[in-house]
Amino acid sequence: MQMISKELIQPQTIAVIGASNDLLTPGGNLLKNLVMNNFAGNIFAVTNSSDIVQGIKSYRSLDDIPDADLAFIAEDDGDCLSKIDLLCSKKSCKAIVVFPDKISSAVMSEDQALSRTKEICSKFGVTLIGPNSSGIALGSYCGMYTNASVKKGGNVEIISSSRTTISYMVESAPRYGLNISGIFSVGYSPLTTVEDILEWMDDNWSSYGTENKVIAIYIERITDSVRMISRCRSLISKGAGIVGVLASQNKFIDALFKKCGIIRANGRDELINTVAILSKGRPEGNSIAILAQAGGPAVMLSDVLKQNKVIVPHLFFEDYSFGKTAGQISSLIDDYDKNPAIDGTVVIFGQKEMSDSSEVSNVIFRKVRQTVKPLYPLFSSESSYQEYIREFHNQGGVTFNDEVVFGESLSKVLNAPAATEEGSSPAIDKYLIKRTINESPSGWMQPFMVQQVLDASGVNRIRQMVALTEEEAVSEAISIGYPIVLKVVGPLHKTEVDGVSLNITDEHTLRSEYRRMINIEGVTGFILQPMIDSSVTELQIKAERQPNFAPLISCSLGGIFADAMDDISYCMAPVSSAEADKMIRSLKAYPMIEGYRGQEGVNQVLFNELIRRVSALCLAAPEIVEMELNPVFGDERDITVIGARIKIEK
Repeated sequence: MQMISKELIQPQTIAVIGASNDLLTPGGNLLKNLVMNNFAGNIFAVTNSSDIVQGIKSYRSLDDIPDADLAFIAEDDGDCLSKIDLLCSKKSCKAIVVFPDKISSAVMSEDQALSRTKEICSKFGVTLIGPNSSGIALGSYCGMYTNASVKKGGNVEIISSSRTTISYMVESAPRYGLNISGIFSVGYSPLTTVEDILEWMDDNWSSYGTENKVIAIYIERITDSVRMISRCRSLISKGAGIVGVLASQNKFIDALFKKCGIIRANGRDELINTVAILSKGRPEGNSIAILAQAGGPAVMLSDVLKQNKVIVPHLFFEDYSFGKTAGQISSLIDDYDKNPAIDGTVVIFGQKEMSDSSEVSNVIFRKVRQTVKPLYPLFSSESSYQEYIREFHNQGGVTFNDEVVFGESLSKVLNAPAATEEGSSPAIDKYLIKRTINESPSGWMQPFMVQQVLDASGVNRIRQMVALTEEEAVSEAISIGYPIVLKVVGPLHKTEVDGVSLNITDEHTLRSEYRRMINIEGVTGFILQPMIDSSVTELQIKAERQPNFAPLISCSLGGIFADAMDDISYCMAPVSSAEADKMIRSLKAYPMIEGYRGQEGVNQVLFNELIRRVSALCLAAPEIVEMELNPVFGDERDITVIGARIKIEK
């Protein structure tokens, strides 16, 4: 975690190391952007090739410059580390942005140089952005080496690990009418991360936030999921919309984005369309009317929306605007805006020869500002309306151009779950859990230790006994009472090695099964449990952990059904009661949990509680890297854990 210094946000003096007259170089274009965007402070250009660079006095050596609040290292001469050291120790610099793709050193390896950089920045309280950054652009300055500009009063922030994504967003924004207010290119972010920038935005929202502020994130790695969840939820509660793209695809990322309230975009086109939609606020419901001059694009948009469970009222979909006057179109838009069954309207226009471009455009653009509900202008032929679109953008409007990408993006906005409140976790005995974990070696815990952890977590489990010899098994069976279940201890997947014997009703059968299973490879003992009525519904709950992420909790039906049907619900811990309910109800097999065709259902209150107890346990014991309750038997009266295993790493 690194604090964002005020000198990064509001510098009075900026040093450009590697300044140049060549605008095709990073240092040349950076200097041009600082000058052309009217940075109000002093700029210290550093280059050994000229005394004047782009009309600014330059310094031949970094040693010669005055103290600087912020420095950009725009060139890599093989010793980036020494520049960072000098800036921090001798030039009172409090913020450094590194363009090269590594922290180079003349005397150290790359890893050693990075480690030393962290030490220096920590010692002097310096914010370091990069390496592999393309710069920072804010209202007070534009420190980018790519062509970029920000607009005061804009409402789009970009935080990206990818320089290419920033270039795409900057180049594409004018086409949609978006006004970018800030750009943070964090690069590889070994020091300052996306989470750090989000934290700064959250802490400074009163002076930084605007109405319908949208934060677009491209992130290549997560460094602190708990902090990201906290900060994103806080920002969203203050009115921000957050859209994210992450370089990798996995269930942890999906669960994290859902937990944060981030709308996940698939690719850059979806990213910028979703940003444009959110920049004008979200519709309150998911019923969208389509008013179209172009039938083909209207059909494609309608299909995309319906496939994503968005309601498209058929009556209004047929109200095409072809042949209608501007006044008639205005009346239709008013009708849609007043209709309680409609939450927003998309107006699609194609060839301008099919209507009076000037009148129609003026009506649409005027109505965008007048309607209570969102109105989205989509021009499938932008060139036909270019002059009108440009004027609309100048007045602060946004437009769209691809009905399919727009439809996918709007569907994600409409279907995005709201970030839920944390809620309270069930009470568990954290002291006993910790003590048991501390007494267990790394790896899969012994069954009796698993029992202790489950009991301390308030988990309702079946009574079970552990036997190491045949005579102990006979004795414990008498204690439990027949019929019983006999399971091997050792092999992880007991059924796959034929290590489970059900419905044993007498001692003779028990001894026979014991002697058979003792020869299974890896067996170290046996578990005995009472036989449970097989008419109950079989469930399972799992938990797993990855570095930098909170535990991921999942639930599903038990047995082979979850994997075979790909029917598993996930949520990142801590799981609230509302989130547990959503996990259960989102399963395709939910009708079986409710009770299907006369079959008894599952007590959902207890199922919900068990999910949250697993969540609380995993948060209390970060040593748990994998956990499985399988099977879990449930009916309308009770939920009972039959099998459990826990793996820890210390």
